Amino acid sequence: MIREERGESIGRMPLCELCGSNPRFVTFNARYEIEALSIATMSHQFAPGDDLIFQLESGLGLLRILAIEGEAPETVWHLLAYEEFFPSVEAAEAALDQPHSLHIRNAHMALTDRAFERTPAARLRNRPLTEVELTAYRDWKKSDTRKVSDRSALLLLGIR
Repeated sequence: MIREERGESIGRMPLCELCGSNPRFVTFNARYEIEALSIATMSHQFAPGDDLIFQLESGLGLLRILAIEGEAPETVWHLLAYEEFFPSVEAAEAALDQPHSLHIRNAHMALTDRAFERTPAARLRNRPLTEVELTAYRDWKKSDTRKVSDRSALLLLGIR
């Protein structure tokens, strides 16, 4: 069964050493089913407006889901990436309480379902999307050349 105690694992995945037993920050992989956390597949776990957190050696970063188009395996994930890194989940959540203070690193990234599955991120919360946040996504939709990447968000950002 799934355990949330420090040092143990969730399913077959080890818990994040930085975040201890915080079940909100587990590196997700669509191959694992984590029923106790209601995570069965990537395509049904997230929604537009979700703030996601990912871990690097230097800290924690934030992504935001702008839109989700199609059904797996043809799903296209549209993400926004923020510039800032944080020392803890709590610091990232505090920054999201004041979203105007965050700087955008990449206003729009379109990823295949496979690429999104390779982006190790966990959902923090959901907030309404703003018109400013959706501008780059809407420009992409109007474009004749809609590029969709099969590389993870972290690779696209050049940080992994």
